[in-house]
Amino acid sequence: MTTHTDPLDIVRHYHQRTKHRPERYAASLGYLDWASQPDPFRRFEGASAVDLPRPALRPAPTYDSLFAAAPDAAPLDADTVGRLLLHSLALSAWKQVGPGQSWSLRINPSSGALHPTEGYLISGTVPGLIDAPGVFHYAPFSHQLERRAALSDAQWAALAAGMPQPCLLMGLTSIHWREAWKYGERAWRYCQHDAGHAIGAIAVAARTLGWQARVLDSVADAELDRLLGTDQQTGPEAEHADCLILLSPAGSLTPAPGAEAWPARIPALDLLGTANTLSREHHPWPIIDAVADAVCKPGSVLAAQSLPRTDTSPDRGHSAEQIIRQRRSAVDMDGRSPIDRNSFYRLLGRTLPGAFVADALPWAPRVSLALMVHRVTDLAPGFYLLVREPAHEASLRKSLSDQFVWETPEGCPPDLPLFRLIDDDARRAAQTVSCQQAIASDGAFAVGMLAQFDAALDTGGARAYPRLFWETGLIGQVLYLEAEAAGLRGTGIGCFFDDMMHALMGLTDTAWQSLYHFTVGGPVEDARLQTLPPYAHLDSQ
Repeated sequence: MTTHTDPLDIVRHYHQRTKHRPERYAASLGYLDWASQPDPFRRFEGASAVDLPRPALRPAPTYDSLFAAAPDAAPLDADTVGRLLLHSLALSAWKQVGPGQSWSLRINPSSGALHPTEGYLISGTVPGLIDAPGVFHYAPFSHQLERRAALSDAQWAALAAGMPQPCLLMGLTSIHWREAWKYGERAWRYCQHDAGHAIGAIAVAARTLGWQARVLDSVADAELDRLLGTDQQTGPEAEHADCLILLSPAGSLTPAPGAEAWPARIPALDLLGTANTLSREHHPWPIIDAVADAVCKPGSVLAAQSLPRTDTSPDRGHSAEQIIRQRRSAVDMDGRSPIDRNSFYRLLGRTLPGAFVADALPWAPRVSLALMVHRVTDLAPGFYLLVREPAHEASLRKSLSDQFVWETPEGCPPDLPLFRLIDDDARRAAQTVSCQQAIASDGAFAVGMLAQFDAALDTGGARAYPRLFWETGLIGQVLYLEAEAAGLRGTGIGCFFDDMMHALMGLTDTAWQSLYHFTVGGPVEDARLQTLPPYAHLDSQ
């Protein structure tokens, strides 16, 4: 347990302590008490529930069209809310191996399929669905809204004052115990990745409806806890507030309320329902509690406005909703499937600010991408760098190895800030830094997400730390969907040797830190697994 008291010192101590290192990686795996594995579904027993519709998939809008322009905005009704949640936080399938051995998959991916992220909807009345304003917990197993608190019309009006109309608010929380059960101290990192994936999933689902998602970063964690009712939870299974997201028709952004406005907007809640117990026993992880408390302290994150990117890529005709629902994490790669160069460039361009997914985060990008290219058609294997924010380039040139050549690769679009650093066979390096996982070398390419670490903490304080992981998770969500659209598959890699990756890139300090890895390639399907529909358990009732 750390004895630090300054929030920034706690964050830096936690970050260094939770780096994977080859010499102690095996010892860090620990022992899993399978009898205490957490229930993946939080429910609030005694809360009234509202059934959400599960409408059929639509052929339009297409996935590629989402990046060209927003569709016409759907009205705020039961179908819109049902689709929003069905295509962001709902179940996507069940996997089964043998009788009685099954587990659920979700639209929003999760480290170890442990799903620490919980979603909340704060809404006024919705025709055909919600007859009075309230705070609702989303229950993915039953695809229902559980009413946690009633709001008066005046209270909802105060919350939504100055926001575009119509609008919805969505809150995200994390149950750290769900990840810590398996991953120990590093689990807090994975919870933040997952929050970023969920933000990305919500942004894409909203776009299919002609709506937009934007994190309201001015609300303090303590105020968000009050709004969601999680301030009343205690113990290892308590939820910790992550972020509040404004959803409104595309193009309707207005200035977000300042931090000083939120305390008066948020009413006292008379909470309904009791949270279910997730595990019979728990192992304490004091350092997770310490870092979770440290990042709640007041701070600031610089806001940014980015110009929309013009995407003129050919439309491949894939249904957006189909791509969203078929997304899976690859468990193995075939070691031979390539991605063509134009698809690779298109994929990278869609991670940049100005593309609608990235713009769900209101601050200037802090993450650029180190790429280990193995099988991109007509592109030399080697190490590449995508500079996602122009202001990153000078710092990266200063921090990275002086052996890198910084060349523009063949056929690269002029508006894509991609550089070839060195020609090389990067497969062995990709596997080694990814805790010896062959999935990183057997794909078409692998990614190490480099975050502007020191500058972010110096500017935003400890509060900036989780937001770096949210940004990497959001980028990962784009990579997942782009892989599906290209006929491939992606997977996030949370296990990597941090400082080995830094040494590979020539980093000698903490100006830049690798926070998340990813790979894209041709998947190898496990024939032992059977895939089942997500809501057959409801249809059979």
